[in-house]
Amino acid sequence: MTIDFISDLHLDKTRPEVNKYFINYLDNINKDVTDLYILGDLFEYWVGDDDPMDGLNEIRASIAQLGVKINIWYMHGNRDFLISKKICSSLNMRLLEDPTVITKNGQRLLLLHGDTLCTDDKEYQKFRSLVRSGEWQKQMLSKSLKERLALAENLRKKSIDANAHKKESIMDVNINEVDMLIESYKPNIIVHGHTHRPNIHKHNLNQEYIYRYVLGDWYNRFFILSLKNKAFVISKGNLK
Repeated sequence: MTIDFISDLHLDKTRPEVNKYFINYLDNINKDVTDLYILGDLFEYWVGDDDPMDGLNEIRASIAQLGVKINIWYMHGNRDFLISKKICSSLNMRLLEDPTVITKNGQRLLLLHGDTLCTDDKEYQKFRSLVRSGEWQKQMLSKSLKERLALAENLRKKSIDANAHKKESIMDVNINEVDMLIESYKPNIIVHGHTHRPNIHKHNLNQEYIYRYVLGDWYNRFFILSLKNKAFVISKGNLK
C-alpha cells in the first residue's frame, strides 16, 4: 500500500510540459497507490464552478478517471480556494478541511496547505482572511465569468509583484506557529506545501521528534512524496 502526496502544481495552459507530465503520472500511477492527497494549488487559480479550465480538459478527464480507481483527496490552496464540493465530486475527488489529521500505519499525519503557518507575512494573512470570508466570496461569485477571470489574473500578478519585494524569511513558516500546531494536534508527521521550499524538518516535542515534510512545487521540477508502509520516499526531477 502506497499513499502519494503532492501540492503546488499551479496548472494552467501556459506550461504544457507540466500538464503533460501530470497527465502521464495520473494515467500511469503505481498500482500499489491507494490514495492521492493533493494539498492545495492544483490550479493556478479558480474562479467558480463555471471556470472553463482553459486548456486543461485532458487533465480533468485524467483526474476523474483515476478517481474511480483510487481515493483522491483535495485540500484548498491559496490560489484555488473557490473549488467547491460540486467540482470535487465531478472530478471524483473528496474535499478535505485544512488542517486534517489522518492515521496511517499507526502514525498520526497532520496535513495542511501551509499558508496558515506563514504568520510573519502580515500582508498575506490579512488578504487571506478577506478572500476566505463568505461575504467576499459571495461578491466574487456574483460577478460575470469574464470579470472573475480578469480579477483572478490581476490578483495573481499583484501577488507575484508583492512577493518579489518581500524578504524571503517572512514568506516561510513561523516556527512558533508550527510548535503550537504540534501541541494542538499531537502528530507524528506533518506534511504541507505552499512555501515552494521542499525540505524535511525535525521538531522536538517532549523529547519526541516530529518530522515535517515540505512538498515542492511543480514549476520546473515535479515533486512527489510517497508513504510506503511506514517509510517516506521522495520522487523528484526536472520537467524541462
